[in-house]
Amino acid sequence: MTALTDIRPARAATATGRWPAVAASIFAIAWGGNEFTPLLVMYKANGLPATTVDLLLFHYVLGIVPALLIGGPMSDRYGRRPLMRPAPLIAAAGSLLLAFGADSVPMLSAGRVLCGIALGLAMAVGSSWLKELSQPPFDRDRGAGIGARRSAMSLTAGFAVGAGVAGVLAQWAPWPHSLAYLINVALCLAAATQVARAPETVVSQADPGRLRDDLRIPVAGYRRFGAVVVPVASWLFASAATAYAVMPTLMAPRVHGAPIAFSALITAITLSCGFAIQSVARRIDEPGTARAAVVSLLFVVCGMVAAVAAAHVLTMWATILTACVLGAGYGIGMVAGLQEIERIARPDDLAGLTAVFYSVSYLGFGVPAILASLHKSVGFGYPAMFAVGVVAAVGCLALVLRNYRVRDDASR
Repeated sequence: MTALTDIRPARAATATGRWPAVAASIFAIAWGGNEFTPLLVMYKANGLPATTVDLLLFHYVLGIVPALLIGGPMSDRYGRRPLMRPAPLIAAAGSLLLAFGADSVPMLSAGRVLCGIALGLAMAVGSSWLKELSQPPFDRDRGAGIGARRSAMSLTAGFAVGAGVAGVLAQWAPWPHSLAYLINVALCLAAATQVARAPETVVSQADPGRLRDDLRIPVAGYRRFGAVVVPVASWLFASAATAYAVMPTLMAPRVHGAPIAFSALITAITLSCGFAIQSVARRIDEPGTARAAVVSLLFVVCGMVAAVAAAHVLTMWATILTACVLGAGYGIGMVAGLQEIERIARPDDLAGLTAVFYSVSYLGFGVPAILASLHKSVGFGYPAMFAVGVVAAVGCLALVLRNYRVRDDASR
């Protein structure tokens, strides 16, 4: 990385308290990114093949990953504001396509990709900007990790509220295919006006060098990143998607009268548990160890065991229990990963390393499509496939335990 991040002390007097504008923008974009999830049941009931709908869930990863990997380093190079200001507008455009494309797979796909681009910018650029605005001289010193927690909670709250509102409106309100998306359009437009006023924290470099040099993130090769952060990141959205994308689909024939609302309920429960536990994650985290990562993966292992049982018995309470446990694992893992990155990253590659972390985590949204394909083409049962997930989660936990006290600079 050649760009240098410079926190501007001259702006401290006017910038204090400006972090909520960035947090609100992240919240609105996350709302739009996840409102599609509880509607999976609706689209499948309307005749779209299950594998196609699960692929649409994954399609926004096609927008997220490039936006993460390019947007993060570019914001280290040119500043946070130029990259983050258009993000709410891109999210609004994606929601518009989703609102009027219920019968068109290409429109739904394009809308999902646009929502993914916006979310990628919010997660890489917005999270870094929020972290910088949450520390001196822009905000009072509230302790290490406050920026990571604010970012994780803004994202998780947006995911949860967006999904819950979308499911309720699609189940009982008029215009089930459009109303939730149109509400998000309004929220994103409002957020766009606010984020434009947030102060810049990065000085644009007059001669930053080659962009391809900035796209290299050497710190991602550190042993602690590969041995602690990556195992946790791999399960963030794999576990969440298991809870609120796969289980509601399996339960749909058992939930009479309100399958969309039940899907929204499970999504909200998963993410609410994740949100609630993030507020105490700092007490779990212990610098110099991987304690928070271990606790996260313990929840994931237990949650996948619960998923095996829930997929076998297909009862409401088993599904809710699975959502609670996997949601807790997701919530602790989000904070654990972001705080590890704050400790590992240099100022000039914070956004880039955050981008790598989120890129790994979002690959987990491919899990529902993979499971649906294996179930349809090979005939594998969901309990057996979830059992394989238990073994994989145990393997990740063992890797983290083996590297419990690996130093941040172990591979320098």
